[in-house]
Amino acid sequence: MKTFNFWIIALLLAITSCTIDKTDYEAETGSEVPESYEFKEATSFTSGNYKISIDALNGIFYKGYNELHLKIINTQNNQVLTSSDVTFLPILSNADGSKSSCPHEYNVAYDAANKYYSAYSVFTGESSTTASWKLYISFTADNQKYEINKDVSVAQQTNKNLNMTAFAGNDGEQYVIALVSPQKPTVSENPLVAGVYKYNKPTTPAGTFPDPTQFSYSKVVGYILKLDPRMPEPSMGNHSSPNNKDLVQENDGLYHGVVNYTMTGNWTLNLIMMNQNGLIVKGTVVPTDHTPGVEGVKSELYIDTLF
Repeated sequence: MKTFNFWIIALLLAITSCTIDKTDYEAETGSEVPESYEFKEATSFTSGNYKISIDALNGIFYKGYNELHLKIINTQNNQVLTSSDVTFLPILSNADGSKSSCPHEYNVAYDAANKYYSAYSVFTGESSTTASWKLYISFTADNQKYEINKDVSVAQQTNKNLNMTAFAGNDGEQYVIALVSPQKPTVSENPLVAGVYKYNKPTTPAGTFPDPTQFSYSKVVGYILKLDPRMPEPSMGNHSSPNNKDLVQENDGLYHGVVNYTMTGNWTLNLIMMNQNGLIVKGTVVPTDHTPGVEGVKSELYIDTLF
């Protein structure tokens, strides 16, 4: 009887292990892909005579890449502050007391054409009972430096076409890749844009919190993201598509390529990240064999999408 119970337990564990981290493709069939192109106020706060407002898509901070528009207004005369040294620093605090940041634009420049300070933040986690985000902002006005902070909420990204991944490279560095567009792909060759960032390990002891040198990220320069999109759903056999283009960096600092979606459904963007010397920082080649009925093999570096 003891032997029988042992094998029953072993069988249950085997069944359970086969279902861990498996995608429920059927549950995603027919899912509506959300999209939003309207910037709305996500948060605002005041310091002295100044109001700071931050606009984001749909008025929400999401896990992943967020384009942000900051506006600073003198509430006494309703004048917009346009020539200030503005800094922006997001900090994540965990229940164990540890603190970290995410890729962001620390020194924020004023965009005169659009009349706002242009920034971005790639929030690497959602707000929860054990993890909270706070924005630290400073600016100079009337020969005075203002330093303020505010708690904000970061929501789950419901659009898988804007997913992200964070990982350690083979070089021991910490990286983040975040999809920027398209929000809503079509069955065609789609321009694919992603941000690629690296954590800058501090070289000096921490100063007064929040010391930006301890939470610094930079855009990765001159790498290549080799792209192999597949449909990993068992019924799709992990097939790929033609006419895809690897992602390379352009003048905006982001990485641009082309992904050819030949039908709607679940797709995996299998990636191999290579540095300026052609060395693989992360990623593996995906087998080319067609495997109907079996969930597709993925690169060790990938991002799932759905449309």
